[in-house]
This record gives sequence, C-alpha cells and structure tokens, in this order.
Amino acid sequence: METIKLNQNFLNIPESYLFSEVAARVAKFKSEHPEAEVISLGIGDVTRPIAPAIVEAMHRAVDEMGSAETFHGYGPEQGYPFLREAIAEHDYRNRGIDINADDIFISDGAKSDLGNIGDIFSSACRVAVTDPVYPVYVDTNAMAGRAGKPVDGKWDRIEYLPATEANGFIPPLPSRQPDLIYLCYPNNPTGTVLTRAQLKEWVDFAIKNHCVIFFDSAYEAYIHTTDVPHSIYEIEDAEKVAIEFRSFSKRAGFTGLRCGYTVVPAALQLRDSRGEKVQLRKLWLRRQTTKFNGASYIIQRGAEAIYSSDGLRQTGEQVDYYMHNAERLLQAVRSAGLEAVGGVDAPYVWVRCPQGVNSWEFFDLLLGELHLVSTPGSGFGPAGEGYVRLTAFNTREATEEAARRIESAKF
Repeated sequence: METIKLNQNFLNIPESYLFSEVAARVAKFKSEHPEAEVISLGIGDVTRPIAPAIVEAMHRAVDEMGSAETFHGYGPEQGYPFLREAIAEHDYRNRGIDINADDIFISDGAKSDLGNIGDIFSSACRVAVTDPVYPVYVDTNAMAGRAGKPVDGKWDRIEYLPATEANGFIPPLPSRQPDLIYLCYPNNPTGTVLTRAQLKEWVDFAIKNHCVIFFDSAYEAYIHTTDVPHSIYEIEDAEKVAIEFRSFSKRAGFTGLRCGYTVVPAALQLRDSRGEKVQLRKLWLRRQTTKFNGASYIIQRGAEAIYSSDGLRQTGEQVDYYMHNAERLLQAVRSAGLEAVGGVDAPYVWVRCPQGVNSWEFFDLLLGELHLVSTPGSGFGPAGEGYVRLTAFNTREATEEAARRIESAKF
C-alpha cells in the first residue's frame, strides 16, 4: 500500500493520554488484586446524582420531543437563546459584567472548545502555558503544529511558566511575547487561585503585548475566597483580550450529560495580515456552524434549570459536598506529614511526594499499599514532577475511608 500523508504532529505526541495511562495501571492492579478495595481519587469525575430540578427539566424536554407540536430537531449551533440568556444574566450581568447572549456559545463541554478554539488561529502562533498544566492545552497545540518538537519533556515552541512551591504556585509572566496564553483558575491540577490583582497583571500583559488569553474557569463555582474573581471579565478591559471557557461538569455534575459554554466577547478583535480588524466572535461562529451541530435540546433545558432557584440551591449543595471532601483530604495529607496546597477554592489537593520519591513511584505506592488512585503530577508537565493530585469527587464515605488510610500511613 502506498504511503498515506499523515499529520506528522500526531506521531510526536505521547501514545497514551495521561488519564488513559492511569486507568490502564489501575485496571492491571485490580486484575492482579481482586480482593483490594480500591478508592479513586484520580480522574475528576463526579459521583453525586443530577440535581432534581435538572432531572425534572429534562423529563419535561423529553416529553416535548414525543409530541409533534413541541418536537425540536436541529437547534441553533450557538445554543438555544433560553440558555444563553440565563447564562448571561446569572453568570455575568449579576456580577456587573457586560456580557450578552450573543457572546455565548453552548457546547458539549469545555474540553472540546479548549481543543477546537485553535482552529481559528494560525499554526505559527506562539503559545505559553502555566506548568503544571491540563494536558489538553499542550496536546492540542502539538496536534496543530504549534508546539514544535518534544525535547527533554517539553515542547520546544511552547513557553512553560512554572508554578512551584518556590513562587507560591503563582506562575511568572511570559519572558517571550506569546500570541496565546492558557490560564486555568481555580487551577487544575494544583487547586490554587489568582487574586484580582494577580489576574489583572495577566490582562495588562496581554493588552500590552497583543496576546489572547484562553481562560479556563471550569471550577469557578468552588471559589470561596472573597478576593478571587469568578470570571476574567471581572478585570477591566479583559473582554478585549480574553476568551472564557466554562463547564457544567463539575458545577452541576454534567460529566455524563456533556454541556458547557465559551464566551467570545464582541470587543475581542485582532488584525489580519492586511492590518484590518477581525472580530474573533464571527470566526468562532463560522467554525461552529461548520463543524458543530449544537448540544441537544434536552441537555440544554437541563442546563437552563441550573439557574432556577431550586437548581442554584441544589447544585450549590453538591459543590459544598465536594468541598467538604476536599477539606477532609487536605487535613488528612497534612496530618500524615505531607505538604499540600489546594482544597480551599478548588476540588483538588496537590500533594508533595515524600522526599526521594517521584510522581509515578508515589502513585504506585498509594495504589499498592493504600489502594488509593491518584494522578501523577509529572503527567501535567515538568513542574508537576514530585507531586500527585487528589480529587474530592468521590462519595463522602469513600473519601472518609481514603482519609483514614492516608492518616494511618507511614510516609
């Protein structure tokens, strides 16, 4: 068979996605130790059932689909106006942020949009990421040809901005002049946050250097600290330089339902090769109408119910449930003599490995001796080496048992 021309960039990325590798190792351990009661604190999947207000709304939507008078076929690719208006009102205007429904694009989850947003940017764009980092940011840029080549655990065209214990897990501003900057706050995987003043530095940098910030705020519902912004658009002029990505997965348990949204403000404009201004919102709309047929009507009605009085209360109770788990895990690892951050404004606890133990070794130790699943920090980037991530998304009972096992261990 003659050689088929492939996208060679795919051949440069690791064969296994981080969480696929974790799943494979856990499956192997379980097959070899069927008696072990394994508790997962690894992948960030939720365990609480969908809130009753959301379930009721989806039931009503299903009934509508069964009647010719109320049936819905293809919906608008940008999302139904009823959901976009609810988002604009509750997530933005209620916080004094001037975002309207036309700026909002409903999707099947933030991960998809974070990966797909690169379609409207040149492969020559320079990229900067905080380190450690959600792997999707790096891998999708590698697939698109922006990352260059892997050299000593890094991609040579990506600027890594280390967030470490030495700098209080606050990454430095880029030393080069990137075109695209990825920020995730509250942060996955470290669970740390940026204050209003700290985030303003990034917005000011982007304005001065003509960058676009991709701001992943999938965990904003977990913020409890007063001075931590829930949206980058709380910062003056951020609408001129930032695209915000949000998810209902962790906010309302939609990991199995799939729904999120992306905000591309009308004020965000760049100059093309001829020097003419181009509104990015129009390009993203063109991309979505070509490549995406929209999230389902039933799911969007469910998402709309999040913003009802019952929905806000019920999903808020779920967030509190998981944050109680996070607090318990943070207490346990510190009681065991381990250093950790996170667990205050995010459902993740970032745990420093015992001295002389690397990330995968500690993963194996926790799995083999305590039967606990974590996520190795090295899978999130070079600065993640020496850490593991624990999630708070298991049940209260499982989390309490995991905490007891950690507290009884000798590290």
